[in-house]
Amino acid sequence: MTRVAGGFELIDLGFQATRSVIATAVLRGPDGVALVDPGPTTCLEHLRAGLIAAGTDLREVTTLLVTHIHLDHAGASGTILRERPDITVYVHERGAKHLVDPGKLLDSAARLYGDAMDRLWGAVLPVPAANVRALTGGERIEAGGRRLEVAYTPGHASHHVSYFDTEGGTAFVGDTAGVRIGAGGLIMPPTPPPDIDLDVWQESADRILAWRPEQLFLTHFGPGHAPAAHFAELMTRLRHTAQLARTALEAGGSDTEQAAAFQRAARAELREHASDAEVAQYELAVPLDHCYLGLARYWRKRSAG
Repeated sequence: MTRVAGGFELIDLGFQATRSVIATAVLRGPDGVALVDPGPTTCLEHLRAGLIAAGTDLREVTTLLVTHIHLDHAGASGTILRERPDITVYVHERGAKHLVDPGKLLDSAARLYGDAMDRLWGAVLPVPAANVRALTGGERIEAGGRRLEVAYTPGHASHHVSYFDTEGGTAFVGDTAGVRIGAGGLIMPPTPPPDIDLDVWQESADRILAWRPEQLFLTHFGPGHAPAAHFAELMTRLRHTAQLARTALEAGGSDTEQAAAFQRAARAELREHASDAEVAQYELAVPLDHCYLGLARYWRKRSAG
């Protein structure tokens, strides 16, 4: 557990026995504890230990604030609700039905992760519909002793929202602000299928910056300072990475060959900015084969346009 400027705590979920890959933010107040992105069920024991280190536990959690329903962010939600059936779960309306009935979500994830599903994510249980509060963006809610504004922030996922602590100045942005491992590390855009949209992502960045946050909180990984500069770098990197995918597509060859060419180019750039250990952390947080699939889908949709 780490105390973060802005008056909240960070729990490193130790994903796949690796540090600094997935973080949960812990907000505490008189109304109880709120968790921003509780992570996957495989990390639940790390979450428990982190809460105890912070002087609390799951019995005091009243709210889950889900930025989006990808399993690395929200996979443990149903398991937590099985233990604590009075918790309220906030999620975008497009994701709400998939928390209540995760069958299609799991089928989609299985196409990406195959036999690694259980090892990576563990059980993904349904969240009772009565516990879900569906968001559209523009709401103001109270949780964890904070007054939070909600914005709809797609681009990475069509069911993505971000939360802004109006007093503490932190925007909890899930994957909208990308992935950054290590102090001053490269900001990588996570671009899995099926929802990647570069123009919409830029609009979401602008929406977050309109809050004038003092800092960002990235699920991968931790606080991000100088938000305007952070997003400028991310969007530059997003356009560049999209071009790498387009170059691989236009080079021809099989899908496997195109994906491999993209991964070689993207990994080579990562190695220019990160140690071998950090490259491994990046690839746990943002698998390069998934990045290619999302960007290739984006370009094909535009071509069919």
